Formats: sequence, C-alpha cells, structure tokens
Amino acid sequence: MFCNHSLYRNDIQTAASLSFIPWDKLHGTSILITGATGLIGTCLIDILMEHNRMNVSDPITVYALGRSQERLHLRFADYEADSSFHYVVQDIRAPLPDDLTFTYMINGASNAHPAAYAKDPVGTILINIQGLTSLLSHAVAHGTKRVLEISSIEVYGQNRGDVEAFDESYCGFIDCNTARAGYPESKRVCEALCQSYRNQYGLSVCIARPSRVYGPTMLQEDNKATAQFIHNVLRGEDIVLKSDGKQRYSYTYMLDVATAFLTVLLKGEDGQAYNVADPASIVTLGGLAEKMAEQNHCHVRYDIPSQSESAGFSHLKDGVMCADKLETLGWKALVSMNEGIAKTIQILSNHE
Repeated sequence: MFCNHSLYRNDIQTAASLSFIPWDKLHGTSILITGATGLIGTCLIDILMEHNRMNVSDPITVYALGRSQERLHLRFADYEADSSFHYVVQDIRAPLPDDLTFTYMINGASNAHPAAYAKDPVGTILINIQGLTSLLSHAVAHGTKRVLEISSIEVYGQNRGDVEAFDESYCGFIDCNTARAGYPESKRVCEALCQSYRNQYGLSVCIARPSRVYGPTMLQEDNKATAQFIHNVLRGEDIVLKSDGKQRYSYTYMLDVATAFLTVLLKGEDGQAYNVADPASIVTLGGLAEKMAEQNHCHVRYDIPSQSESAGFSHLKDGVMCADKLETLGWKALVSMNEGIAKTIQILSNHE
C-alpha cells in the first residue's frame, strides 16, 4: 500500500515537522477531518499522526469521518490502537454525535470527480450544502474554535479573459442551467454559508480553494484527467486526451495542499479565502500528459469524447491561480511538478 512506501513516509515526516506550521496551536486539541479517506484527507491524517509520534507528550486527538467503516479500516488500521485516533462513521449530512466536541474541523467531504457529478448531480449538491450545514451547526453548538471549508478552483467559473491568474476576489461565469454546474454552484453556496454562520453566530471560518491536485493518495475511482493519466502510465498505456490539451491550469502535489490547509487553519485571517496552488506548477493539460507519459515511455493521443463522457467534464479553459495571499502566511510548496509526478508513479507502482 502507498502509505508504507519509503518515499511517501519521507514526505509525511517532512511535512510533520515544517517550521511554518504553528504546531503548538494544535497540541492538546482535537480535530475532525471529513472526507478522511480522500485524496487530501488521508494525507492530512497521516501528517497529524506522524506529528503525534514526534510529540508524544501533548498529542492531537484526530477524528476521521467517513461513510464506510471498511474503507476507514483499510486505510487507517495502523492507527486503531492509538488512543489519540478515532473513527466517526456516518454520512456527513447526518447530525454529528452530540457527545463529540472538536477544537477544529476541516471539511473535505465532497463528490470531487466528474463521474460523480454526472451520475449523482443531486447528491453532489446536497453532500456539499447539507454536509457543511451539519458541521457548522455542530461547531456553533459545541464551541469549535475554527472551521476550515475546502472549496475549489471551480468557484471562479470561466476566465473572462481579463486576468492572467485568479486572485481570491475574481468571479467568472458559470452556466447554472447544466447538471455539471451543481458542483461549482454548491461550492459557491458553501462559501456563502460559511460567511453567514460567521456573521450570524460568530463562528470563526476560513476557506481554502485548492488548484488541481495530484498524488499517490488519489482514490481508485477518481476519474479526473490527472488520475486517468496516472492510471494509464501505471498500466503502460498511451494517455488519451479528450480535448486539444491547450487548457492551462495550476497544479499542486497533495503533500503541499495538505500543509497549506493546516497553514490556513492555524494562521489564516478569520473569514478569508485563500488560493492553494504551487506558483511553479502551471502547465497545459497536454503538457501535463506529456510529463506523465515520459515516466513509462508512453505516448499521448487525442480523442473527441462522447456526449456521456463529457457530461461531467470541466469547461474551464484557463485555470491559473495566484497564491500570493497564501504565501504571506509563510507557506511554500516543497515538491516540484517533475518530482511530484515521478514520486506518484514510483509510489503507486510500488517500485522502491
């Protein structure tokens, strides 16, 4: 399993001791991570538990929320004997147990890939909005210190052609009269919901808007383009692009996204949103495919998608993000794109 690979463990150990994260604010606290078995949730939990290993006298109590006991067990079995680690097995839309209190919450639960948007557009909206409502209500009732909502680059909509990169104040066009719009529109509503709870109930909230994320913690069922490319390379197949590949995006390695989330949680200004993106990892989709194909001597082919295939695709053509605001908090990306891609392929191929 990827979590036992030496490259992954080295990444986690590095992240768990970063000096720009104010770890003292977490010592002796409790933190709920929703979407615990997801791309970033699983990495966050590994970092927190590794930090506990380094700081045995004042551990962080970690709660991992997920719908499947089996998936939680498969991923986190090594932590089950640790008194600082706990499962919360439930749908995020259900009320949290009243006897559980958390100092911090990080909400990463969402339908976060195109197949889910296309097959379950209603669930995509309701998981985002109802799930966050459940968390925020619990936070207010139980005195949670801060909630970090994980939003998305997709809240920016289409680039109107008037900026080189999205800053946190940008707002582009989203055609709300499509099923695909359920994801970005519900993420916009979630951000507004955070601000409403902050203003009406005095709850401290921050928002993180990650760029496109890749890394070995990706889910097997993830069908975003980056995940499909990686699966192709691991199988020694050509990468098939369902577009002309000219779309230009920001990308960030999952470890750097996880450390950014902790930075925003602990150092971000109340009520503010922060872009999470590696400024040095900007490339076209075709360029990314070429970089990944090089890892296993594969080729890149171009193919026009069918209507059903494209139903969940993003139509964002230029999704570059400005991370200046995040960097003022002291965060910096540690893993370059070339290094991140090579690590991802090596870890998932289990080749030491």
